[in-house]
Amino acid sequence: MTATLTTAAVHTQEAGNPDAPLLLCLHGIGSSSAAFAPQLAGLSDQVRVVAWDAPGYAVSADPGRAPGLDGYADTAAALIRDRGGRAHVLGVSWGGVIALRLAARHPDLVESLIVADSSRGSGTDPDKATAMRARAAQLAAEGPDAFAAARGPRLVSADAPDELVERVVATMAASIRTPGYGYAADAMAEADLTADLPAITAPALVLCGEQDTVTGPKESQAIAGGLSKSVYVTLSGAGHLSNQERPEAFNAWVRAHLHVVARTPA
Repeated sequence: MTATLTTAAVHTQEAGNPDAPLLLCLHGIGSSSAAFAPQLAGLSDQVRVVAWDAPGYAVSADPGRAPGLDGYADTAAALIRDRGGRAHVLGVSWGGVIALRLAARHPDLVESLIVADSSRGSGTDPDKATAMRARAAQLAAEGPDAFAAARGPRLVSADAPDELVERVVATMAASIRTPGYGYAADAMAEADLTADLPAITAPALVLCGEQDTVTGPKESQAIAGGLSKSVYVTLSGAGHLSNQERPEAFNAWVRAHLHVVARTPA
């Protein structure tokens, strides 16, 4: 059984003309809408950018029970319906897993996909699933500040500026808590979208940082190869959070994608 939150319980940051095509941004498991500051600032002249705090994260309400991957996808679907009925969906890491499941469950709502530094889910590998499930206990034991200080620097490349590392750590510490993080980790641990990919009809741009050591290029290539309509791009000089570490290049590829699939200005 899934749990879908009412959209009033889900906090969003928004920028751009409400009449422009909708770009819904779904963040990673250790983040929030703050992760999309470069897209809110850099793409809002072209599209209406809406970035959520996932249920149980940052300013959004805690779910009454575990949503499961389908619950997160259905909540995202409700946000799209509230804003007119169709969207381009950008998901980073865990957000990419939600975006793919959203496209599989609600193909009528997804105009196109941008999937960045993501995976088919941790359920593709028993060891990865076990490690993912263990994260909630680590967060509870360490607290968000120490947890973020240990994990955050791994999400960017070794050459990332200190300012970015500090911002990533601060965003994580301010965004994660129990039980929301544990619900997300359980959903990720159970997910294996390998069989979903061929049925997804939305055209997709799949990006991955060249130095992503969290999910990695091979997993992003597996996503691109499993989809029926996809373009794969490697972003040099970026780690796992390529949308934050190489925002100009990232946004340029998103613009090009939207120009092709939605005829927005290049």
